[in-house]
Amino acid sequence: MAKPKKQPRPKAITPKGFRDYFGQEVTQRTEMLRAIADVYHRYGFDALESSAVETVEALGKFLPDVDRPNEGVFAWQEVDENDKGDWMALRYDLTAPLARVYAQHRNDLPTPYRRYAMGVVWRNEKPGPGRYRQFYQCDADTVGTASMAADAEICAMLSDTLETVGIPRGDYLVRVNNRKVLNGVLEAMGLGDDVATRDAVLRTIDKFDKVGKAGVRELLTKGRLDASGAFIDGVGLSDDQAEPVIAFLTSKAAVTAGTLANLRAAVGDSKIGADGIDELEQIGALLDAGGYGTDRIEIDPSVVRGLGYYTGPVYEAELTFEIFDEKDRKRQFGSVAGGGRYDDLVKRFTGQEVPATGISIGVDRLLAALREKGRISAQATGPVVVTVMDRDRMADYQAMVAELRNAGVRAEVYLGNPKNFGNQLKYADKRNSSIAVIEGGDEKAGGIVQIKDLILGAKIAESATLEEWKERPSQFEVPRGDLVAKVREILDSQD
Repeated sequence: MAKPKKQPRPKAITPKGFRDYFGQEVTQRTEMLRAIADVYHRYGFDALESSAVETVEALGKFLPDVDRPNEGVFAWQEVDENDKGDWMALRYDLTAPLARVYAQHRNDLPTPYRRYAMGVVWRNEKPGPGRYRQFYQCDADTVGTASMAADAEICAMLSDTLETVGIPRGDYLVRVNNRKVLNGVLEAMGLGDDVATRDAVLRTIDKFDKVGKAGVRELLTKGRLDASGAFIDGVGLSDDQAEPVIAFLTSKAAVTAGTLANLRAAVGDSKIGADGIDELEQIGALLDAGGYGTDRIEIDPSVVRGLGYYTGPVYEAELTFEIFDEKDRKRQFGSVAGGGRYDDLVKRFTGQEVPATGISIGVDRLLAALREKGRISAQATGPVVVTVMDRDRMADYQAMVAELRNAGVRAEVYLGNPKNFGNQLKYADKRNSSIAVIEGGDEKAGGIVQIKDLILGAKIAESATLEEWKERPSQFEVPRGDLVAKVREILDSQD
C-alpha cells in the first residue's frame, strides 16, 4: 500500500505587493488619522465608512472586458445556479464608492453632502519599491454644489490639516490649477476633435516636470533625444501650434494677478478656458478672504492631475523640504495629497450631473514625511511591565496592573516563565517599555514596591560614571499605595 503523500507546509511569506504593519506603525497611523479627522470634523464634514467591496460595474474605471475581467482590481464573479452573476471587486479608491453611496442614498442625505473617509484600498497593479497593492487613503469630498467656495474650502482644509499633523508653514505648498484652462489651451491650438493628437499633447504636458520648457517644445514638434541618446518621436505640431502649451506651462508669475493674465493670453478666445480662469480667480479671492496667502496656497498652471478624470479645479499638496534619496542625493519630498473637481462621476448612476470636489491624502507618504521632520517618533513607548517574582502571587500582580489600567496607564503582567528575572527585563526592553515594577517577598512584607525607570537607566548605563549613577537613581522604592502616583511621575518626566 502506497504511503500517503505528505502535505508540504505553507510558506510563511507575505504575498507579493503586500506588507505587514506592526504595533508602532499602526499606532502612529491611528494618531495621525485622528488628528486629521479632528480638522475635517471642525470643517463640518461627516465620517463615512463604505463597503470594501463594490460591483465592478459600480467602480466604473475598471469595467471588465471579455479577456481581462479583473484588470486593475482584485475581482471575482458571484456565480449563481446558471453559472452567471455579478463581478465583485475590492475598492481601488474611496471616491468611486462615494459616488455609488450618494446616488443610492441622495434622498436621505443633505445637499451639499460633506463627507470624509479613511481606509484601506486595493489595486491589482505591478508592485515596486514603496508601491504596494494594499494601502491607506484619507479622503474628504463635498458632493452637490458647483460653488467654487467648496473647492476653496477643500484647499484651506488641506492646508490646516498639514499644519495640524506637524508639517510647518514654509515646508508645504498647496498648488491649484483648473482642467478647463487646459481644455482652453487645446482649443487655442486648433486641435478640434482630433482625439489622438489631444491625448498625445496631454501626455507631453505631463512630462513638463521632467523635461522642462525646451523638452516639451521638442516633444510637441519634431521630437527629441532623451538622456540615453534614444530619439523620441514628436507629436508633429508646428511651432505656432505648440506655443499655447508653452505659454500655459510657463504662465506662473510673481503674483496671482499676473498668473491669471498670462493664462488669459494662453487660452485666447476659448470660452471654456476663460471660464476656468474665472473659477481660479474666485478660488484665489475666497482663500485670500480666509487668510490663506500664497505662502500656503497658490495658483500654479504646472499642476496637471488625472487628465481624463477631473472636470474643473485640481489641487496638489507638495512638501518642499529636502531629503536624501536611496542614492544619497538631495531632492524635494514631493506630493502627499491631490484632488480636484469631478462633476461627472455620480452622473453614471443618476443620469444627471451632480457636481463634486474632493481631496485624497496618501497616508503612508505623509507618515514618512512626518518621520523625516522628526514629528513622529520612530519608537512607540511600550506598556509598564509588572514583573513576577513569585508565581503563586499572580493575583497581587494582576491587582497592580488593574490599578494602573484604571488610572489610564498602559500596563501588563509578565506572562512568561518567571524563573529568570533577567529574561523579564529583556522582554520589557523588547516591548520598548519605559517602566518595570518589582515586588518580591521582602517588598511584599515591607509594604513597598520597586519601580525601575528603564529609559533613564539605559541612558545612564550608556554614558554615566558610577558617581553620576548614584546622583541620578533610576530605581525607586515607594509605598505600595503610591504605585500609581510614582509611575505617573516617571512617565511625565520621560515625556
